[in-house]
Amino acid sequence: MKKARIWVLGLAVVCSACAAPSLRYKSDVQKLMESGKPEEAASHIESKKNKMYAARDAHLYALDKAALLHDAHQLSQSDVLFSQAQDRIEDLYTKSATATMGKVVVNDLTTPYDVADYEHAFTYFYRALNFLEQENLQDAAVEARKAVFFLDDLRGRKKDGYTDDPFIQYVASLIFESVGQVSDARISRQNAENAMRKQGLPVAHFTVPAQADQLGEIILFHYNGRVPLKKTQTLQLAWDRAMSIASSPQETRYQVAPEVQNAIYAGIMGSAVTIALPVLEPQHYAVRSSMAMVDGQQYPLAKMADLAVLARQDLDEKMPGIWFRTVTRAVVKRIAAVQARHAAQRSSEDRNVGDLAEMVVSILGAAFEKADTRQWFTLPAEVHLTRIFVAPGTHEIRLFLKDRNGNIIGEKTFKNVTVGRGGRVFLHHRSAY
Repeated sequence: MKKARIWVLGLAVVCSACAAPSLRYKSDVQKLMESGKPEEAASHIESKKNKMYAARDAHLYALDKAALLHDAHQLSQSDVLFSQAQDRIEDLYTKSATATMGKVVVNDLTTPYDVADYEHAFTYFYRALNFLEQENLQDAAVEARKAVFFLDDLRGRKKDGYTDDPFIQYVASLIFESVGQVSDARISRQNAENAMRKQGLPVAHFTVPAQADQLGEIILFHYNGRVPLKKTQTLQLAWDRAMSIASSPQETRYQVAPEVQNAIYAGIMGSAVTIALPVLEPQHYAVRSSMAMVDGQQYPLAKMADLAVLARQDLDEKMPGIWFRTVTRAVVKRIAAVQARHAAQRSSEDRNVGDLAEMVVSILGAAFEKADTRQWFTLPAEVHLTRIFVAPGTHEIRLFLKDRNGNIIGEKTFKNVTVGRGGRVFLHHRSAY
């Protein structure tokens, strides 16, 4: 019985440090985003920092808040956080990805958040835009270069999944053009087109006037919607099925069972194990397209990035490994429960005491099982882009937001936008409703 108590106590202590942003917290932040209040959303994240983010996930906190400060056009403050996040991500990226004992025995939350490849790539995009909107082309080019190197590395070490990003490559080409790095711009543009074709996407094409060098250009980004939110799905697996999966990793799907019922069944029946898996909950938004108007001319924005799709692809790619680790943990916990029963029964010479010890350890194991629902959840669901060529001078840009039927349901006006001959101005707007 003593060994069982030590095991339970150790599990409880370790799990007490397994913090992750809750679904309710993420939903509350997204509601503020939906209301067009990025500063309030950033303040809410700050107020919940110590409760929702473990110390090892400081980079995730920085990403969540930095994106909101970017949307609030607090560009310098945003970049400080993005810089901190990048330093931490790149430090973790260069280290071994081998799982710790806690990750195998307790849950996936015992290790630092493993940033998805698409999230990693978008840190460079956000930092580049922060610099571009402050007219700092040189630092923007540094971020573009880092993005290209990262994507080159992905193509070299991965054959499937997220191996390149046509949107990031396209933006990098624009930045390289802006600083006169023509060869680099050509290579990034070609990489963007290759990635579009590989992913079955139409090759992006924006009309560039013959005398473009005599005009000014406005590059307008529209960040739209909200990425799907990760939440926990708890399942009940028969003992023999769990042993089979733990012995041979594979991706499988099962019917959902209520979490409390799982815990009770796991403790009383002893014939099944409880597992918890991450699933994505889509976030609905009304805006589906956008169109800019400048000097009486209309410019439709093209959807260049679909982060909601990237989030689903990333989870699908990781699910076989998640299944294997999760079921292996369940098997380990089930074995621990049986060992607790034997130990308690031997020490007390009472079968009822043994059964009680087994039930307690089983229930605790089920209750402590948590899915890894961490994600950079303040990202938009998609990014739209247009290139607008205008006469040098000061202009007013009106961005119209439309629903699925083409009805205008929102508008953003950029006033007194000044662009010089041969120059470029970068603007962005975020909608989340």
